[in-house]
Amino acid sequence: MFCSVFSAALYGVSCVKVSVEVSVSGGLPNFQMVGLLSSEVREAKERVSAAVTNSGYEIFSRKITVNLAPADIRKEGSAFDLPIAMAILCGLGFVNCKCMEDTVFAGELGLDGSLKEIPGILPIAVMAYDENIKRLVVPKGNVREAALIEGVEVLGFECLKDIVDYYNGEDAEVIVPDVGQSEQKEVEYADFKDVLGQQNAKRGAEIAAAGMHNLLLIGPPGSGKTMIAKRIPSILHSLSKDEMLEVAKVYSIMGMLNPDIMFKRPFREPSNSVSLAGLMGGKANPRPGEITLANKGVLFLDEFPEFRRETIEALRLPLEEKKIRVSRSGGTVTFPADFMLVAAMNPCHCGYYPDRNKCNCLERDIKKYQSKVNGPILDRIDLCAKTEQIDIISQRRSYKSEDKTIIEDSKTIKERVDKAALIQFDRYKDKSNKFNSGLENSELEKYCPLSDTQEKLLEQAVKKLDLSARSYSRVLKVSRTIADLDESEKIRDEHILEALSFKMK
Repeated sequence: MFCSVFSAALYGVSCVKVSVEVSVSGGLPNFQMVGLLSSEVREAKERVSAAVTNSGYEIFSRKITVNLAPADIRKEGSAFDLPIAMAILCGLGFVNCKCMEDTVFAGELGLDGSLKEIPGILPIAVMAYDENIKRLVVPKGNVREAALIEGVEVLGFECLKDIVDYYNGEDAEVIVPDVGQSEQKEVEYADFKDVLGQQNAKRGAEIAAAGMHNLLLIGPPGSGKTMIAKRIPSILHSLSKDEMLEVAKVYSIMGMLNPDIMFKRPFREPSNSVSLAGLMGGKANPRPGEITLANKGVLFLDEFPEFRRETIEALRLPLEEKKIRVSRSGGTVTFPADFMLVAAMNPCHCGYYPDRNKCNCLERDIKKYQSKVNGPILDRIDLCAKTEQIDIISQRRSYKSEDKTIIEDSKTIKERVDKAALIQFDRYKDKSNKFNSGLENSELEKYCPLSDTQEKLLEQAVKKLDLSARSYSRVLKVSRTIADLDESEKIRDEHILEALSFKMK
């Protein structure tokens, strides 16, 4: 007897529909699986055999062949345990196969027949919706996650026997999602009110957050670079529903999805020892790296020059194209990479240049250190803000003596950022990109018009600062964001001058 049920194979950050086909025939007892399977899927034979037997069903007296189609897509993970078991039980006549039409099955089986939670359920639910499949059967631990996709009926079960009983019309415990379980909640962040001084750097962070621009913080050790960077998520515009699902899909694949991640922009801080594959994504069937995990959020690279040269160079394409292509023998996978780069570095190896009372670095060593972050990367960074060594005693005395209301907190800054973001959303409502940082060069004349005086001002800046064509366009984009923060329809001279003040000299 032949039977087929639906499941899904993860491919990048999306899913491919898989037909789990089973043929049960006479002959010597045998259990064979084919279909370009990874070692985890091959091991499903042992898990499924034990789970089905311990659930009270006998399968060993027949010849069973399982095929996971299409055969040219590699299947990985333990999510195929459940669909394989259900297809076999259908083939043996324990379940009516017609009852399981328009249903996707995904879940790992324990040897006792229990269902275990698996990663990647959200992309599977998206695939079911896109393929007009009405129902998704998952382990009970995945019900809440799968229910984020409206339009697909989600059923959760604790064990294999409950699923068989359900489809045979017998009493079975079924877990269904609660209405309103995915309502957004308040997210707590570290607050900018804790940062003393550093007005220039905080202003740079505000501009960067408003337009999702890349930001480089330069200053001596202990001046607050990391402190400022870690507070940037507190002033970013909140995720839209579409962005939320895009972020959730990536974290679902990695098995990292939880309510805290659902409602906030990601903030990723890989160490400077991160490998190229860890940053960009890798493995035989590629999985997202740190860049994709930072999609729609912030990728913070502390001690920027200490990262491997090839790692820094690899940032070029993602910063420009907002996506990553990972090529393998089985094909090319594209990962989203729409992130805001925030990097921090010292001015020299010891960190205290140009203070010659503390810095003893030779000029050639300073140049060598700074050259680790080369021109092409600096060209792709919109704002460079310097932090200064502060007298913490004086700052704290001043803080205690002054009215605390004059020190801006994250909520106050975010209000300005949100207004600027809404201006951009209205301006780019017909475009896929919603922030100034994503403007194409061909669009600059339309969205960043300049007067003759402003054109001459920029011409002088290009000559004096030796700006490249890319840097020139980024100055215009930053100027547009500063104008939006001022709620100004036109870019004014002071907006251009402020944007130029944040270029690395």
